Amino acid sequence: MKKKSPFSSMVRRVSGGWPRARLTALVLALGTAPVAAQGTDDDYPTAAKADYVLGCMAANGQNRRVLEQCACAVDHIASVLTYDAYVQAETMLRTLQVGGERVSAMRGSARHNKIVADLRRTQAEADILCFQ
Repeated sequence: MKKKSPFSSMVRRVSGGWPRARLTALVLALGTAPVAAQGTDDDYPTAAKADYVLGCMAANGQNRRVLEQCACAVDHIASVLTYDAYVQAETMLRTLQVGGERVSAMRGSARHNKIVADLRRTQAEADILCFQ
């Protein structure tokens, strides 16, 4: 059985998502909201970036064009979010997928919701920039 990447939960299929106009409006509306401190490409380990690209390609296709789009997406995420913020949000999403009573406090937490929202907003921006 193929081992699931810890970062694969962060990658979603772009082509089957929201209509582009709706996604653009959402990003523009949320674009004024503050996000985590600006990241740099240098603070993301190469393995983490590669892991994201592999998961993205698994969700969107296995060809050169998708490789470039996925690399663009992770570079955008790295330019906006610090690696620590990215790992926190990814961990939150994995924890929330477990569900149940144990995570109900996390689900209602404004702090945790903001962490996840920052990542989702950044991913939406990356979708618009890279998957056209």
